[in-house]
Amino acid sequence: MALAALQNVSKSFGKVAALDGVSLAIEAGETVAVLGPNGAGKSTAINILLGLRRPQKGKALLFGASPHRNEGKSRIGVTPQDASFPHGMKVKELIRFSRAHFPNAVSEKALIEAFNLGPLADKLALQMSGGQMRQLAVAMAFIGQPEMVFLDEPTTGLDTSARAGLWSYFKKYRKNGGSVLLTTHYLEEAEALADRIILINKGRIIKQGSVADIKKLVPARIIRFRAEQAPKLNEAHWHKTDGDLHTFLAQNADDGVRELVNSGAKFSDLEVLSASLEMAITTLLEER
Repeated sequence: MALAALQNVSKSFGKVAALDGVSLAIEAGETVAVLGPNGAGKSTAINILLGLRRPQKGKALLFGASPHRNEGKSRIGVTPQDASFPHGMKVKELIRFSRAHFPNAVSEKALIEAFNLGPLADKLALQMSGGQMRQLAVAMAFIGQPEMVFLDEPTTGLDTSARAGLWSYFKKYRKNGGSVLLTTHYLEEAEALADRIILINKGRIIKQGSVADIKKLVPARIIRFRAEQAPKLNEAHWHKTDGDLHTFLAQNADDGVRELVNSGAKFSDLEVLSASLEMAITTLLEER
């Protein structure tokens, strides 16, 4: 039995179809990343799975039953996209308040250590930065030792060190049998964490599979080199520049490199690489 599932779910807001016949399932012990551009329907899918919104068509299931039942809600943890806390409460008070709602809550000490909240423990919520609020919101999802967590953009606003710390915790949680449904705009995060990718665009699932499966759907190769100015390469259909570092995506790497050489451009540090998840998804979305 899937821990969470949508069965042919549709949901519209006015004339806009947020979800159009979406079916998906999250199995025990897997991390699934739901990806797509803004407005694709990712958060709507999560809200329906959590019982926060009702589908107009289809069905949502949480542990095989309605997501509105308390039995299922007690077995999950959630980090919503937008989280806020009472301004007058300290971090340690918020943790104690939340722990009181779970019979098998993780200890206050263990949670503070796991999420590096020690320096924040005596801070009021009002005094926290956006990144610190996000870190606390993620920690709150794990207080009840849930079987599954829903993480909607969990590391937005965090610095590299804090993000790496959360990745490590997510991997440990997954290794110990936990399940994760994740949305993120950081595609390197999805590549590092996900067992499976579900790509949504305009309310519909357009592709799904492992990271390797998704990357294989785009046979193109990355051509990367340094030059003062990048030449035009007709063989490439995607180009990104960062200072003097130029990255092209070409269907045929041999033809692309040949064109680069024949252009007469002065270049160095030439590399030919497999397409990244970011480039694969960019290409798949451009095809729609």
